[in-house]
Amino acid sequence: MLQIEKYAYCNPLRGVHPGEKFLFAVATMMTCLALNSLSVSGIVLFLMAGVTVWKGNIPLCFYIKLLSIPLFFLMAGTITVAINVVHNPDHALWSWQYANLSFGITMESLLACAKLFLRSIATVSCLYFLSLTTPLVEIISILRKLKIPELFLELMSLIYRYLFILLEMAERIYSSQSARQGYSSIKNSYRSMGLLASSLLIRSHQRSLNLYMALEARGYNGTIKVLEQRYQLSKRNLLLIAITELSLILVDYLNGGSL
Repeated sequence: MLQIEKYAYCNPLRGVHPGEKFLFAVATMMTCLALNSLSVSGIVLFLMAGVTVWKGNIPLCFYIKLLSIPLFFLMAGTITVAINVVHNPDHALWSWQYANLSFGITMESLLACAKLFLRSIATVSCLYFLSLTTPLVEIISILRKLKIPELFLELMSLIYRYLFILLEMAERIYSSQSARQGYSSIKNSYRSMGLLASSLLIRSHQRSLNLYMALEARGYNGTIKVLEQRYQLSKRNLLLIAITELSLILVDYLNGGSL
């Protein structure tokens, strides 16, 4: 079992209605995207991190490790926003000349870069809150009630399960190779990685076929049905969600939408 799924099933927020957690995550994410404010994005990031770590009892080191995963992609994407063509190099914070064009960083582009980066990482924190506190079967149940196409939900569920098969086999093969000094040198590492990838492709395909046959043997007809736990909606939680979203909008309004 992946640590993410372990925490999703074993956390203090497990007993909260999944619809409330889904509403809180999605509403906060949409508010953050719509307002596009540095202050709102910062508040959302710390709010979601605080609720996930404090209320969800998720280890801080594990949460920071998860947040560091998309940082490289976000930095690569946002740096192109900060550096652009400038018509007046004297007004740029930093610039250089190439051919007949001047490239540089201005205060406006730096602000746009900061907004994009912080807004992106804040929305990621919203998704982490949902995935770390709510099991996938309950998220799929909510999406089914929202009339999301069944084919999409089944693919989502099967791909998620296949990830466990893939990771389990990769871990076993890697452990076996390491025990045989497969990664003792750079040359051995490249060779072992190639063997791992080829072996993983063949074995994962075979295991996926076995899993599908097991599903068919249990009456699989294109829909995976699971027992759903009954929850009680909390008016208090719904009120807190409404207050949170209105507070974020108020913060943006007081800042004039500039920061």
